[in-house]
Amino acid sequence: MCAKRLSVVVTRRLPVAVETRLKELFDTTLRVDDTPMSKAELVAAMKKCDVLVPTVTDTIDASMLASAGPDLKLIANYGAGVDHIDVATARERGILVSNTPGVVTEDTADIAMMLIIAVTRRIPEGLSLMQTGEWRGWTPTAMLGGRIAGKKLGILGMGRIGRAVAKRAAAFGMEINYNNRKRLHPEVEERLGATWWESLDQMVARVDVLSINCPHTPSTFHLMNARRLKLMKPSAVIVNTSRGEVIDENALTRMLRAGEIAGAGLDVFEDGANINPRLRALDNVALLPHVGSATREGRIEMGERVMINIKTFDDGHRPPDLVVPGVI
Repeated sequence: MCAKRLSVVVTRRLPVAVETRLKELFDTTLRVDDTPMSKAELVAAMKKCDVLVPTVTDTIDASMLASAGPDLKLIANYGAGVDHIDVATARERGILVSNTPGVVTEDTADIAMMLIIAVTRRIPEGLSLMQTGEWRGWTPTAMLGGRIAGKKLGILGMGRIGRAVAKRAAAFGMEINYNNRKRLHPEVEERLGATWWESLDQMVARVDVLSINCPHTPSTFHLMNARRLKLMKPSAVIVNTSRGEVIDENALTRMLRAGEIAGAGLDVFEDGANINPRLRALDNVALLPHVGSATREGRIEMGERVMINIKTFDDGHRPPDLVVPGVI
């Protein structure tokens, strides 16, 4: 007799290759349309499956975990960030949580570097001139941006993605500075040419570009608040490819409108797709629809990591990408 296959529920549409392989390996229920599940749908899924495969759009809180069925033993998140999941409560209820770290590193760092260049060289304004037909030809003083070579880059969060951003920025001739919960090993600092700042306040006051690469946790919520944003030079720009909640978006919008910060490049937003309309109306910002990990290769690799975590769990072992509360 064949062993019973794990019951897996996937909350969003995934690449076809990933969905096909999930169906082959497990008793998988796929999402028919590419819309987020409602809270009621998520709870219903958690009542009937062994493994839930959610994404960043699925908030899974303590009350929902309390309603989960007895068979739910693993939440195999499709993505690296897990701030949308109450990991501590899940573990208390005997439910493991895994993620897909490292897969999105290079793709997200590419977007961060692109946003640094786009904002400092005023690329969104240039695109708008071309698309509206308002460009009247070259002049010596038109569309003057800033040179990034020689500029000071501050990296907030020097994990995998922060270090990948540092490598790219160094290749463009930028000076690398960073603030991190823990200082890097001296050999890593030397390899990256990076200077550590114990004080985030002191770093943000001195850099020309600030790149946000830290996760969203209770301690990083509004880490870049109005007070800290005011420490930045009026000529500085800020780029965020991590989580929107790290920046006080309303304060940032006010300062951009007032010319107190020169520009911003944002791939993530504090309230998801509900972007402040005053922010969208600004010329000195580059806004992207959360495409940091949006490559075909990256999304398939994310799916492969999800399947490895599920299969390892099914074989009776600890998922390789197990998320441990307190280490996030």
